[in-house]
Amino acid sequence: MRKRTHARILFGSLLAILALGAACKKPVPNAPPPPPPPAAAPPASPTVNLQASSNIIQRGESVTLTWSSTNATSLSLSPGIGNVSAEGTQRVTPQDSTTYTITATGPGGSTDANVHITVSAPPPPARSAEPTIQQLFDREVKDAYFDYDKADIRADARDNLTQTAQFLRSYPQVKVVIEGHCDERGSTEYNLALGDRRAAAAKQFLASLGISADRMETVSYGKERPFCSASTEECYMQNRRAHFVMGK
Repeated sequence: MRKRTHARILFGSLLAILALGAACKKPVPNAPPPPPPPAAAPPASPTVNLQASSNIIQRGESVTLTWSSTNATSLSLSPGIGNVSAEGTQRVTPQDSTTYTITATGPGGSTDANVHITVSAPPPPARSAEPTIQQLFDREVKDAYFDYDKADIRADARDNLTQTAQFLRSYPQVKVVIEGHCDERGSTEYNLALGDRRAAAAKQFLASLGISADRMETVSYGKERPFCSASTEECYMQNRRAHFVMGK
């Protein structure tokens, strides 16, 4: 009986020891999974800028476009230019107001930049003022020159008087005073008479070309109003003339 009791005690103690050991034993946790590899960075987006040396020009003038870019594999500039390098310049001459656009394309996408050029028409050329009758008279009416001590109409005087007659026919409202002049040689009285004959000869020639006599008045100044004061043959030739002044 005592042996059985002792055996039971030993068996109970063994069970207690086993239970205590099982309670003290901790479970071993599983190893965590490895972290995922980092995601690849997305490609950088391209950038581009476009500038013009002037944004307002007149038609016919030129302007310089300047551009630069990053992260781009191709660039196109429009209108009318096409593919360009990553940075550069281009001279353009737009005839009308134009917006230029540059497109940069790369692995990260595409982007645009633009610049507007305003083209204005050049101002119209300034109109010259219409010449006055006096200006036309001074330009178109030609004097008649004479040989020494002569009042005959020379060939060159005929040409000049013919041009004068053409002007007077074009402007019938214009009247003229025909002045007779001489060089300094000879007396005052003689040259006054010679100047009178020269003015009368020019008037008669114009009348033969159809210019009314009542539009022409003659006067002689002889040698009193020389055009050239030097005592040389060249100067004398300039003083021997029938000179025209526009009448009042």
